[in-house]
Amino acid sequence: MADKQAMARIAAAIDTNFDKQVQFLAELVRFPSLRGREAPLQDWFARQMAARGYAVDRYTLADVPPHPKMAPMVECDPAGSVQVVATHRAKNPTGRSLILQGHIDVVPEGPADMWTHPPYAAVIRDGWMYGRGAHDMKSGVACMVYAMDAIRDAGFEPAADVYVETVTEEESTGNGALSTLLRGYRADAALVPEPTGHTITRSQTGTIWFRLRVRGIPVHVAVAQDGSNAIMSAYVLIQAIYAHTRKLNEAARASTWYADIKDPIKFNPGIIRGGDWASSTPAWCEVDCRIGLVPGTTPAEAMAGIEAVVRATAKGDGFMANNPPEIVWTGFQTDPYVLEPGSDTTAVNDTRYYGLYFDIPGLCYGPKGEGAHAFDERTSIEDLRKCTRTIATFITDWCGLRAVSVHVRSPESL
Repeated sequence: MADKQAMARIAAAIDTNFDKQVQFLAELVRFPSLRGREAPLQDWFARQMAARGYAVDRYTLADVPPHPKMAPMVECDPAGSVQVVATHRAKNPTGRSLILQGHIDVVPEGPADMWTHPPYAAVIRDGWMYGRGAHDMKSGVACMVYAMDAIRDAGFEPAADVYVETVTEEESTGNGALSTLLRGYRADAALVPEPTGHTITRSQTGTIWFRLRVRGIPVHVAVAQDGSNAIMSAYVLIQAIYAHTRKLNEAARASTWYADIKDPIKFNPGIIRGGDWASSTPAWCEVDCRIGLVPGTTPAEAMAGIEAVVRATAKGDGFMANNPPEIVWTGFQTDPYVLEPGSDTTAVNDTRYYGLYFDIPGLCYGPKGEGAHAFDERTSIEDLRKCTRTIATFITDWCGLRAVSVHVRSPESL
């Protein structure tokens, strides 16, 4: 454990830097770092970390070798997906090494006029910062960066290697986190400061993304009975998968980790496209979907279950029996993850890659916020301070501290 005097100095540094930290978070939020558009933010972040004296590695997903757990990236170019790893390298390390990792990709904001404040304006009101990504999870990124800043500004450094990583693809495939490991960045533990509201999460469901492609026969609406409506056929498949999900959740009651959680497996038809004309029966329909899986089920088993439901439903339909729908796997094919013992969640995060495939204990702890993936997403300003102190304490306890006489000062907000 770090001594009280050292922790008091680190806490004081957090307070001194806090206004800069809030401004840093605001800058992060102002980047609309949607999928495939993260590079400007990552370039800015790389410059910020280089100015702090870190060794910075900026690379893309096209720069890493293939891996069986790399998920398909449909409609997204790996060469445009930028990752950043900033390394604090300890001289003669005596402590345990650590990965601090956060994702900077955000989900689409939806209609801007349905937000109280512009989604990328980082408006602060009544102790909250509003904006897409402010909660999920740029607040956690700001906390991990400024926890390290405070340790340095208090006159110390971690006595072990620390990797400060910002990744993409957390919201769609998880390939960003996996890429850092394939790039060779390993440590004794990993902390992902997802916005957990100061709880520690050690268990998560897995996730599968897939696209249903359904065909139909276009005819004039006046003779609709002579055609086939692909949108309505897709609706039949959606209803069948909902019924399948109910059965999965009944079986999940026997799960060690999810018996007390109502309906831990979530199915969501999230995007629908189809048809060419309002007065014609649609000849095509595509529905992008997501479904979860609990520990004890593999992605391959979950995918086989979806295939079986779609196949059985199609056989019972006069048109689809002879025109079977297609399933395209479009993203997540991730395993559930449990770091025993601890709390659990139905959400999905990057810790799985560290624990399941590289034997690195990974857990989530982060600040308080509201509205992930929703309108008026927001994070608590004061909670940033609390979370930063907690992460700084964890770093000092896990890695150990070493006094330094000279340190690089934090850059002013750019």
